[in-house]
Amino acid sequence: MFTGIIEEIGKVQSLKRDSKESHLVIGATKVLEDVHIGDSIAVNGVCLTVVSFSSGGFTVDVMNETFMRSSLGQLRVGEEVNLERAMAANGRFGGHIVSGHIDGTGRIKSVFDDGNAKWYEISVGSELLEGIVMKGSVAIDGISLTVARVTTSSFAVSIIPHTLDATILRGKRAGQVVNIETDMIGKYIKMFVKDDKGRESVYEKISRGSY
Repeated sequence: MFTGIIEEIGKVQSLKRDSKESHLVIGATKVLEDVHIGDSIAVNGVCLTVVSFSSGGFTVDVMNETFMRSSLGQLRVGEEVNLERAMAANGRFGGHIVSGHIDGTGRIKSVFDDGNAKWYEISVGSELLEGIVMKGSVAIDGISLTVARVTTSSFAVSIIPHTLDATILRGKRAGQVVNIETDMIGKYIKMFVKDDKGRESVYEKISRGSY
């Protein structure tokens, strides 16, 4: 489990992908302080398992399914990535519950300044949008953020300067693809309250503001 509080910006050192296997080597320092083989590290919000490491980086295996369903398939050598170790049991819970099992991807529709903050509007499909509510939590590339606006095809977040400085969002532009993980608690509620006839759930009515 993660919190969505990014610890470090790493850099892709190498990427090998073919029909049989995929390996990703990430350059890092902070997340290696107590690393062990088998540890989980979220890379742009995707929970991956460390299979080897050195003093300057770590290696993960990536399934083709993960490449297909996330933005990791678009990574290039030298590209920066958000990194977060799994939350320690004695740590502060500074963000929200993030599983590292992303729900899909969105595309940045627009970016604009608002005083010292910066707004990002993200276009997403209807299935993802069902799990996004005003003032609720969402993880974008593994970053715990608060939903500030929702439309029929997109949502928006307002980013403070610290978050921009500490994450790869600082370099994101309109048109780029980002990983999206909707709120875990909301997903469970949606599953529990939807009846077996497929009628609109209470959760969905709340999402539309009609409950």
